[in-house]
Amino acid sequence: MMLESSTSPRRFPHHRTDIKRWISTSFSSHKTLFTVLWIAGFASVFIWQQNNVGGFSVFWRAVPSRPMPTLRPVAFNVTDFGGVGDGVTLNTGAFERAISAISKLGKKGGGQLNVPAGYWLTAPFNLTSHMTLFLAEDAVILGIDDVKYWPVLPPLPSYGYGREHIGPRYGSLIHGQHLKDVVITGNNGTINGQGQAWWKKYRQKLLNHTRGPLVQIMWSSDILISNITLRDSPFWTLHPYDCKNVTVRNVTILAPIFEAPNTDGIDPDSCEDMVIEDCYISVGDDGIAIKSGWDQYGISYGRPSKNIIIRNLVVRSMVSAGISIGSEMSGGVSNVTIENLYVWSSRRAVRIKTSPGRGGYVRHITYRNLTFDNVRVGIVIKTDYNEHPDGGFDPKAFPTIEDISYTSIHGQGVRVPVRIQGSEEIPVMNVTFRDMSVGITYKKKHIFQCAFLHGRVIGTIFPAPCENLDRYDEQERLVNRSVSQNISDIDYEF
Repeated sequence: MMLESSTSPRRFPHHRTDIKRWISTSFSSHKTLFTVLWIAGFASVFIWQQNNVGGFSVFWRAVPSRPMPTLRPVAFNVTDFGGVGDGVTLNTGAFERAISAISKLGKKGGGQLNVPAGYWLTAPFNLTSHMTLFLAEDAVILGIDDVKYWPVLPPLPSYGYGREHIGPRYGSLIHGQHLKDVVITGNNGTINGQGQAWWKKYRQKLLNHTRGPLVQIMWSSDILISNITLRDSPFWTLHPYDCKNVTVRNVTILAPIFEAPNTDGIDPDSCEDMVIEDCYISVGDDGIAIKSGWDQYGISYGRPSKNIIIRNLVVRSMVSAGISIGSEMSGGVSNVTIENLYVWSSRRAVRIKTSPGRGGYVRHITYRNLTFDNVRVGIVIKTDYNEHPDGGFDPKAFPTIEDISYTSIHGQGVRVPVRIQGSEEIPVMNVTFRDMSVGITYKKKHIFQCAFLHGRVIGTIFPAPCENLDRYDEQERLVNRSVSQNISDIDYEF
């Protein structure tokens, strides 16, 4: 178990009788006692906030910077290996030498690499098992924006394609493969990909390979990423690929909401047993996109994303959606819970997207306690997202979408609360709505849009649901069976 070290409290030379006399005098009135208890309570909250990133920033600035906590038996500082945090010196060698030293400590519990305050310019580097990367407050790891420093890797086996270009892809700034027990944490230090140069080259079609993620961990297990800021990734920001037991907690992810293409926040890809919680994400594409491979490559690779919990998030996406499933979901996605989500000033809130050729499935998905604030379209399921790696996909590989529930959905300023577009080949089956009240911006028809949808509404919801759904009362007794499940009422002009 990893424990944060602490120092022993100072001992004061009070004699026991002096302490008794002070207590007796100080607590002689209830008013004095109440005052002391109030001060003690406030101090305890203040101390607690000091130990949690994002506490009272007004007070925090007056407190000297905290010492690096020790989370491993052995801790190094990047400066021990020649690192210079001036924003100009290239520190790739320092990071590599430090991580090489940690790689030899696996049997002893591993090692911790501390990155102090400063700007640490670096080319991409690889992590090792049993390692903690700790970023101090005001520590910034800067990714060099010169393409020649970025390694070129084979395409992901479940994509068969770089994603933006045929063939290889650029690696990530911070990378890891076949690892176990890796922690990336800190006092809200930052990993900055300096993606502006990459976005410009992408728009100008000057890149020969797919851009690389900011942080990518592949074929690994027992990963914790917490209490840091990730910003301005060249491509997807955090990409766990075929990993197990991953926790992402108290992470802030930022990119410009426009003209920062494909800067998804977190993309769990063929991952199992994952928790994403207590995060703030505002990026230039999907806040979160759960994936599992692309068309025939994902079907062949056959690794689903499953057992994923996403909770307590604030998300903004003006280009895509707050949380998406797909469109690359050919290995399957199941057993996902998304709860306590606030999506604001976004194009879409929650979306499932797929198409013929994908194969796979999306099933057993639970949405609970969602709030939409100024969102163009709230709930989306789209089955004609026709983007393919090449011509080798099977157009008759139809995905399955079933067992989706939406409970406690609220909000305001939403143009189209629901747009679920199934098709004859890909009907959307067994969808449930319960406890929904969303304030709309347009008092028109077609604000609850459906096509080839089979499911039910329990109780009364607002706005009025489409005719495709069966109606049940609050006790889940059938009131009206729909005979119109396959009708289409989709209006993309609205």
